[in-house]
Formats: sequence, C-alpha cells, structure tokens
Amino acid sequence: MKLLLRSLAVIALIALVGIGLDTFVSEHGAVWWLGIAFVAAAIMQTVYLVRLYHWSSLPRNRALPAGIGPWRPIIARLARFVRQETDARTELVSELERIHAAVDRLPDGLVVLDRYDHVLWANDAAEALHGIFGTRRPIHHFIRQPEFARFIQANEPDSTLRIQLPAYPGHTYELRLPRTPGDQKLLITRDITDQAKLDAMRSDFVANVSHEIRTPITVIAGFAETLLTLEIDEAARREYLGSILKQSQTMQRLVEDLLMLSSLESDGSTLEDEPLEVQPLLESLLEEARLLSQGRHHFALRLEGPRRIVAAPGELESAVRNLLTNAIRYTPEGGRIGIEWRVQDSEGRITVRDTGIGIAAEHIPRLTERFYRVDRGRSRANGGTGLGLAIIKRIMHRHQGRLQFETAPGKGSAFTLCLPAARLVPDPVPVPVPAPAPAGTAQAGTDPASTAQRA
Repeated sequence: MKLLLRSLAVIALIALVGIGLDTFVSEHGAVWWLGIAFVAAAIMQTVYLVRLYHWSSLPRNRALPAGIGPWRPIIARLARFVRQETDARTELVSELERIHAAVDRLPDGLVVLDRYDHVLWANDAAEALHGIFGTRRPIHHFIRQPEFARFIQANEPDSTLRIQLPAYPGHTYELRLPRTPGDQKLLITRDITDQAKLDAMRSDFVANVSHEIRTPITVIAGFAETLLTLEIDEAARREYLGSILKQSQTMQRLVEDLLMLSSLESDGSTLEDEPLEVQPLLESLLEEARLLSQGRHHFALRLEGPRRIVAAPGELESAVRNLLTNAIRYTPEGGRIGIEWRVQDSEGRITVRDTGIGIAAEHIPRLTERFYRVDRGRSRANGGTGLGLAIIKRIMHRHQGRLQFETAPGKGSAFTLCLPAARLVPDPVPVPVPAPAPAGTAQAGTDPASTAQRA
C-alpha cells in the first residue's frame, strides 16, 4: 500500500509540475516536461528491471542493486528475504554436516540408492566395507556377489541377506533393505559375526542335547514297551529295569550338568568365596573315587602346598570330582590315578594324573567344547555327558585361574587346576618352644646359694 501511494505521489507531482508549466509558462514547455519525466521514469524502471533480472540469474553470487525511489522498499524486502534464506541455508547445511558426521561414526554401513540402484550417498563405514567411491555408480559395481544381485533386484522391503565380503574374510555381514518412502532405497550393512557364531553355537547345542537325550529315551521307551507287552521271567525283568535305571541316571547327569553350566555362565551368579581346607576336600573326593572304581584302580594322594585356599567349595569340589570321574572312565583296570597339590610358579596346582588311554594331539584344542568327545561310543558307554571339561573351564575362569592338561595316546593324562597366588593362604609360621632345663640346672634368675640353703 505504501509503495502504491509513493508511486501515485510521484505521478501526481509530475502532473502538477506539468499543469504549472502549462498555466504559467507555455503549453509547449508542459508537453516537454511531461515527455522527459515519463521517459526518465520508464528508463529508471527498465534499468532496475535489468539489474534485478541480472541478480536473479545468480542470486547466491551477486549482490542486490542499491534502490532509490519506489525501488528502495522493494529491494529492501528482497535483501531481507535473501538474508533470511541465507541464514536458514547455513543452519541447514550445518545441521546436515552434523548429521553426516554422526552417521559416519556409525559402525554400520549406510548407502542411499536411487530407483535405478545407483549410489547417491554412502557413509564412511559403507565406503570401507564395499569400496564405494563417488556417486551415481551402480551398487553392483562394488558388491559383486550373485546372491546380492538377486537380493537387490527382488527389492523386497525389510528383507535381509547374510554374505561374506572379500575384503573382510572370516566376518559375516547382514544386508538389510528397510522400508523407505519414495523411490529411494536405504541399504544397511551390519557386522553380525558374533551373532552368527552364537546362532551356530545355539544350533549345535540344541542338536547335541537332542542327540544326547534321544539315545536314553529310546532305550527307556523300548524296555518299558517290552515290559508292558511281553511276559518275561524275573531275571530278564530285573535286567530291563536296571537298563532303564541306568539310562535315566544318564539323563539326570546330563540335566544336572546343563543346569550347572547355565548357572556358571549366568551373569547374575556370584562366586561365594570362603577359606577352604585342601586336605579334607581331596581326601573325601579320593574316597568317592575309590568307591566308584570298585577296586579296579590304584589311588594316591600327594600334598605339598599350603593347607588352605580361598575358593567356592562347591565349584572346586565339582571340578576335581569331574577330573577324577574322567580318569576312572578312561583308565584301564589296574591303572594308577593320583592327586597332587603343590605350588609352582606362584600358582596353586591341583593335578589329577592317570595312566589311561590318553588323547591324540588333534583333539586337544577342542577338549573343553560342550559335548565334544574323543570317542563318542566309549564316552556314552561310560555314562559321560561331554560337558565335564566345559564346566571345569568355566569354574577356573570364575576363580581367575585356568585349566591345563598334558596328554598323549597310551601314556595317560594329567589335568591341572591352576589357582592364582591371591587365592593361596600361607600356613602360619610355628612359634619355637624353649626346651625344658635338665635336672639340677638352676633356672635363669635363681640364686644357687639360696637354693642350696633351702635344700
């Protein structure tokens, strides 16, 4: 409105001057005045229109022209708008830079693709994982696996693909295409190596447990069906019932070992340390081993270490019992089994040594795996669950110690529980007792003369 009033005021001023010239000077002078004034106004309008057009072609690189007359408020408003737009653009660019910097620090690779699967943008992780450089290049130029080509071509929202990347052997990556609005796609690459290992371990664990339980269940079901359907004598019945009892005990041991392993690996379980007498513990476990052996082996106990340690009694007892049970299972009749307690290299070491069949070198790296057996048939016949050494390893880890073993085929085995020096309680130093004085010898501080007088 103000601009209109200003323009009308200028026109009115020109008209008034023309009327004055016509009245007081001459009509010819008034015509010239009006002609020159309107031509000058038209030229000025044209000049400013050209300047604004010139500025609008590159508004970010050129300054607005200075305005006079009615153009001053127009250009002032344009300048204010340009200033606000520049500030908003600067703030937006800064925000985008912060977002890009944050996204670049993510461990997951992020790639934005257009409708033709060309790369529009990729963060640092994606560039490192897939070797992406530049933009507007097809993504299959960087990820060349055939399964990925089928995956990206299918374009199924929220679909996933697990692949191995040539640049990172031994790692497993999951590629995901989440739902996105519009024609663009977002490709996410995540390292799931640990998760894949856990999934494989979980599958193996379930398969192993199922396999271990299937055999005793089959035996129990078979003998139970026989007892129910056939008429058998008392001796056969007792034999079948004994087999059922044996298989049920095997299942019970498996369940107990699984529960113990789960308890040991639980984050919420705490180690209940207390001072523990070593000799009574080992003697009682050795007596249990003698009863289990039923006179088929020779046992020995050797104690050279301190009398007390700090440990969780139940867990340490379970570890030694497992080692003794394994020694009995794999030592032929007449063999020797011994327990040694000593200090070596500042560690307390409980060693269970046997003269059994030993273990070949290729099996040693996997001995502490769950359900791993050197001889599955022999272990199952002896009632082993395949979890003993895994339990022992976990117990020693909780005690800040380690499990060490030496074995060779035909030469026996020696399994050692190594406890750190902090868990050893030094034996008390004995206080010397003075020897009694011989008869007739005066005690210290006694006057011989007075003694003789009293005598």
